[in-house]
Amino acid sequence: MHGFLRLAAAVPDVRVADVNHNVEQIVALTHRAAAEDVALAVFPELSVTGYTCADLFFQDRLTAAAAEALGRIARETQSCDTIIVVGAPLYHRNRLYNCGIVIQSGLVRGVVPKSFLPNYKEFYEKRWFTPGADVFDEWITLNGEEVPFGVDLVFGGGHNLVLGVEICEDLWNVVPPSSRLAQAGATVIANLSASNELVGKADYRRDLVRTQSARCVAAYVYSGAGPRESTTDVVFGGHGLIAENGMVLAETARFVGGNELLCGDVDCERLRATRISETVMPDNDMLGVQVVELSSLPVPSVLRREVTPLPFLPSEPSKTHERSREILSIHSSGLAKRLEHTHAHVVVIGVSGGLDSTLALLVARAALERLGHDLDRIIAVTMPGFGTSKRTFTNAVSLCRVIGAEVREIDIVPACLQHFADIGHDPEQHDVTYENVQARERTQLLMDIANRERGLVVGTGDLSELALGWCTYNGDHMSMYAVNSGVPKTLIQYLVRWVADQSSAEVRDVLLDILDTPITPELLPAHENGEIAQKTEEVIGPYELHDFFLYHMVKYGARPRKIGFLAEHAFDGKYTPKEIKRWLDVFVKRFFSQQFKRSCIPDGPKVGTISLSPRGDWRMPSDAVDDLWRDDV
Repeated sequence: MHGFLRLAAAVPDVRVADVNHNVEQIVALTHRAAAEDVALAVFPELSVTGYTCADLFFQDRLTAAAAEALGRIARETQSCDTIIVVGAPLYHRNRLYNCGIVIQSGLVRGVVPKSFLPNYKEFYEKRWFTPGADVFDEWITLNGEEVPFGVDLVFGGGHNLVLGVEICEDLWNVVPPSSRLAQAGATVIANLSASNELVGKADYRRDLVRTQSARCVAAYVYSGAGPRESTTDVVFGGHGLIAENGMVLAETARFVGGNELLCGDVDCERLRATRISETVMPDNDMLGVQVVELSSLPVPSVLRREVTPLPFLPSEPSKTHERSREILSIHSSGLAKRLEHTHAHVVVIGVSGGLDSTLALLVARAALERLGHDLDRIIAVTMPGFGTSKRTFTNAVSLCRVIGAEVREIDIVPACLQHFADIGHDPEQHDVTYENVQARERTQLLMDIANRERGLVVGTGDLSELALGWCTYNGDHMSMYAVNSGVPKTLIQYLVRWVADQSSAEVRDVLLDILDTPITPELLPAHENGEIAQKTEEVIGPYELHDFFLYHMVKYGARPRKIGFLAEHAFDGKYTPKEIKRWLDVFVKRFFSQQFKRSCIPDGPKVGTISLSPRGDWRMPSDAVDDLWRDDV
């Protein structure tokens, strides 16, 4: 289903050294996982015997029973396409190894030994087991069958799932095996663990799993031994974690007991796209490993995953202040450097009373403060035209005055009427020429003022407008430094609101009214009652949808059909599937047809992971045909 696979951390009710009981729990959880369309279920370390058997591992009765149990697990889960990874002690060449065993559809597909054994107070595995870090390209005899054995195994299961296995302490090593497995193509890492609980250890463990998933650009499934393990000296909590590229998708409540099945839906297509576009993997990434092919995998019929409708916004509310300050610091530092380098005496900004020029003005203020300059070096030019409303004009002037900028007002109507006469255009014909004449007149004025005052024109256009081409070529499309070019509309709203919350009542009131004003270029005459006639989102669609489409298309290369599916999930109850499809088609059409504008945009700071600068992040021919994408819509 659109590249999603359901992965699970399974924590069975283990009894120490009771192999028959443990097998029953593993089989039952496997069938439960299969019924829930789970593609991969990971069990804890040594889950067949229990981790805390200690010197009982020297007993042949236990190890022989464990090996036989694997055959029983395989037989009793033969009807399940779910991949399971269980833990057991296995002999190989007269050495005992702590192993992860990969089983699917009644077959043991491979065995991976634990690479690094703990050697400290409560755990001294070297007393019983042999480290497996140097076991490569071997075979182990298991219940009469030869099975691939080694730390060089990856398991391919289709749907972009390539499985690598490491065991508990391996993750704590300086260079975990999962790092090498990811380089070898693994997109999902299974960790069978028996990490005991100590005060604060769960937080550390969670961070390890989360950061390793990010470092490997992979999904990471961690299954820890449960509270039914022996409590002779330590206690286990049954900590299960599922992470995807730095984000924890699901986590168990610890110390619960019973048979736990923690599920999380992982986007394997997204992982593949991220690896292709954003990471550096060795050119020979598939060399030095054995690839074990698996059977087809179950695919979930319903998505069990939260999809944020606002992907450009900080995901953690607790970090709102930190993230907003960081974004504005990137903005203002970039502008400060450009002002310093060009020896610009002033900053020239066209202010409209809208969101974009508001953020540009706030960034200019921060840049001048960073340079230690007076704020009257900001020349804020308001240029009322045919569609300027009293509300936006008042807000523009009020904001400039309360932050200390110099305000200049230039009425562009006479110049535009002269221009209409020069080119033979009827001013009663409110078409694209009528609109663009105003936008280009404003840009010409700003450029000429900057020349006269030895200044630099700061652009106000944002990332969303660049994606849609919602700008006038060589009008608001052009500036000397485009501070908003890396910021989408939804993030601009977020940042302006954050600044409002930090500001004096006088500034806050103006900013909140700007936020409450409909988004508009105001290039068409207002209604007779003075209300805004031209509302952007009524023409091209909601910006929150377009920003969502932009994020998934550019960052992950998602096809339109998948983007629409995700949007239906994220905006359920707000937009109908029909509305989403309509605006997605508009987005695709405009994104392709307007590339020529993005091919020659001015410099501007990159703020997040997505930019449409032709000099770095997005290189696309202006003549590309959109048929494949629109057909997919």
